[in-house]
Amino acid sequence: MIGRLRGTLAASGSDAVIIDLGGVGYEVAVGSRTFAELPGVGQEVVVHTHLHVREDQMALFGFATVDDRNLFRLLLGVSGIGPKVGLAILSTMGADDLRRVVATDDVAALTAVPGIGKRSAQKLLLELRPKLEVADAEVHASGPLSEVRAALEGLGYQSDEIGEALRRMPADLPVEEMLKRALQALGKRSER
Repeated sequence: MIGRLRGTLAASGSDAVIIDLGGVGYEVAVGSRTFAELPGVGQEVVVHTHLHVREDQMALFGFATVDDRNLFRLLLGVSGIGPKVGLAILSTMGADDLRRVVATDDVAALTAVPGIGKRSAQKLLLELRPKLEVADAEVHASGPLSEVRAALEGLGYQSDEIGEALRRMPADLPVEEMLKRALQALGKRSER
């Protein structure tokens, strides 16, 4: 398996780059977030890769960080998610954003990804939750969003209501402010 490439960026397009390693050009599919972090053509580049093998093709997918690549591999383990949709997810949101989306059951954020509808998003959240909790327990065990989620669950709110209330919550707010805003959002929702 090819896990990392370090060479010269020979060419770049909107969805793929060619990395020259000792005279051999490797074509690597990249998402928009990774593409934005790459240096200019002719400069040295390091890309963490995943080699995807099917019976009719082999394709390399590249990522700026090992974390993004590992998360891509987790996404591929979800039934119905292929490499193109996995790359689209990581192009729309970063690894930390995806963890937050899973932690808050934010279906709406996933439906913003091209190729993912509401049912696919719900299925993805259901299958990713145990995988991310096992691999990254600290993301869910601590942090302001998880504290707010726990407080709202303690007040009897349902998971989908909480996810909706926390969907666009700025992560840099103090816990008290997040809880206040979430309760206001939940109050407005119940008035409808």
